[in-house]
Amino acid sequence: MTTLQAATPRDRRIGRRRSRRTNWPVTVVLALASLTVLAPLYVTVVMAFKTSGQSIDGNAFSWPSPLHPASFAQAWQLTRFPVAFAVSVAVAAITVVLTLLLSSLAAYAIAKNWSRRFFRWSFVYLLAAMFLPFPVVALPQIKLTALTGLDNPVGVGILHAMFQLSFSVLLYTAYLRSVPAELEESARMDGASTWQIFRQIVLPLLGPMNATVGIFAFLASWNDFMLPSLITADPGLQTLPVVQNIFQSDFGTDYNVAFASYLMTMAPTVVVYLFAQRWVISGVTQGAVKS
Repeated sequence: MTTLQAATPRDRRIGRRRSRRTNWPVTVVLALASLTVLAPLYVTVVMAFKTSGQSIDGNAFSWPSPLHPASFAQAWQLTRFPVAFAVSVAVAAITVVLTLLLSSLAAYAIAKNWSRRFFRWSFVYLLAAMFLPFPVVALPQIKLTALTGLDNPVGVGILHAMFQLSFSVLLYTAYLRSVPAELEESARMDGASTWQIFRQIVLPLLGPMNATVGIFAFLASWNDFMLPSLITADPGLQTLPVVQNIFQSDFGTDYNVAFASYLMTMAPTVVVYLFAQRWVISGVTQGAVKS
């Protein structure tokens, strides 16, 4: 019979030192990776608060003294920021709502009918769409939206949701396959229908994954330039990335105004991700493990 001896104080101190030991190679790699994001962000902030003369001094990293916030007011007026911002919010909202609704329903059907060949092939078909280059379907999408009267922000939001469908179904399916089947079986024994099971049991369990898919859909829609520029016929209903490109020539050498415009456009995505990153990480990690 084996006896377990209690750890001595010395053993506990050694264990604590080992747990606090820094993995320097990983730390260095993470620090270098962070610089690739933080350095451009710093330049953007610094340039946005400079004057026109300071912005062309050749030193993008120099801190402006004093700060010059008037660039934001110029960018606000030049790009008609409130209108473009409202259009971008509307397109992103349509994208997120449609992506969450369609992807969760499709993934639930696939995950619960995985033993059937039709649903497995449907899953493969959706994954294959992820490898389809956008230029291949660009011209058909332009013609289709023009014929159906969807050459506007609503059509852009619908297309964004369609292009997000494959990746979102992949995430939802992996997550749903980790949900215990006993929950659904007990609900069916109580007489619940499939829709009731999805709405009252499955949907509340999808909270972390809903946040993950919603953030990915929002970021993809908000930052997209190509699709709105090709689909939307009215220049007055363009999203922020397209409006910035249209007025790029008006910025001229006023780099401070240009960077102020970029910072105002980028700010919502940074704020949203900072508040939702824990749900994004939780959804991805939970969907990667099958219980």
